[in-house]
Amino acid sequence: MRTLLQLLTAQRDWQSYPTFRAQFERSARELAEVEGTPHLAGLAPSERTYERWYSGESKPVPDARRVLAHMFGHPISELLTPPVVGVHHPVAASHARGPVVTDHSMPDANAYEMGRQATMASSRALRYAVMAESNSVGPETFGHIRDEVTRLGTAYPRVALHEVFSDLVEVQDLIFRLLESGRTTPAQAVDLHLLASMTSGMLAKASHDLSDAKSAMMQARAAYICADQAGHNGMRAWVRSLQSLISYWAGRPEDAVTYAARGAALLSAPSGTVAVWLASQEACAHAVLGDRDHVRAALRRAADARDAAVLDDLDAIGGIFTFPQPRETYYAAEAHVLLGTPGPEKEHAAQEAVRAYSAAPADEWAFGAEAGARTDLALARIARGDIDGAAEAVGPVLDLPPAQRKNGIVISALRVHKALSAGPVRTATRAKELRDELELFTSTPTPALPR
Repeated sequence: MRTLLQLLTAQRDWQSYPTFRAQFERSARELAEVEGTPHLAGLAPSERTYERWYSGESKPVPDARRVLAHMFGHPISELLTPPVVGVHHPVAASHARGPVVTDHSMPDANAYEMGRQATMASSRALRYAVMAESNSVGPETFGHIRDEVTRLGTAYPRVALHEVFSDLVEVQDLIFRLLESGRTTPAQAVDLHLLASMTSGMLAKASHDLSDAKSAMMQARAAYICADQAGHNGMRAWVRSLQSLISYWAGRPEDAVTYAARGAALLSAPSGTVAVWLASQEACAHAVLGDRDHVRAALRRAADARDAAVLDDLDAIGGIFTFPQPRETYYAAEAHVLLGTPGPEKEHAAQEAVRAYSAAPADEWAFGAEAGARTDLALARIARGDIDGAAEAVGPVLDLPPAQRKNGIVISALRVHKALSAGPVRTATRAKELRDELELFTSTPTPALPR
């Protein structure tokens, strides 16, 4: 299939890789200046990556798509499809400064601005409502806060962080103000402390996703204290799970094991799915430590906890506050892959995790966990020398936009890069090409969050 990208490249006599790369680098620098996104200035495709774009074998990653759209003056949706018969495509390259055409499906600026103003207005209305109920914390205020915490908790695993971060900061500040005001009854204080624990827990996860383990643990400790004030064992255990996760991705597997054990000690049967998370998190931490017996024991406890689980009030919220079956399958796969389970078991486990997320209902899907499952599948395939299979597995991860390249995903991608740099596969041409793609992916930082 001849694409518009091929046609325009040929019209401009840019088919040779050095020429194409020079034009791409020029466009990347211009786009970086136009958008105020300096990380774009260093983008450049490898020769094999360019050849795969040109032949239609693979699609560019999101940042490269934006550069190509600027480079040729056509939206990427047109560049990657056959040219329309009878339509003239100008030969001159588009390097004009100003608004950059990326895709006709983008919402117009007026709609975006109206949405932004509506969000600001709703926050202002909530602040006024809280102040209007001046003598006590009334039911409308509680309703607003509960609805916001529920909405944010449900959305967190499925959207980019910038879509929820400002609202999380706003609602946490509001809850703390109410708790400090002295206007709450004892029963209201209990409810508010639980909501404060949930909000602080989500902000701890946000700091973790931004690679700030120190701030993440500070927020998590605040979340635990608030859960303690609320007398909510399930939330205490959830925070311990979160602390285990933060420690795990920060390279402290012993601490991850300790936090998971502390969380498990808080629970008694029956309990919600947080018990499954604790055991699964412990399995992954033991895998990093190379403790095969403890990995298998923890995975058995996770399976038993799933069978015995009775959904609680956290599970009723869902999203970040529950631990669905696909996520358990992913954690089990990660434990097998990082442990280096011999034979086909680890690849089979990773395939099951990818399939679980491919078929997951919307309320159980999470882009970060699916990305983790795909990188685990890539690692399992690299272990048996299947580089093309690894590239196929990790391809959708490389297509994630910068806003979704959170800490865990980047670390998982770096694991794949490391595996491609060791052993017999390291000298393979396809391994070198995939390393280049992974380097481009991990070198593009998550955009700054709104203030």
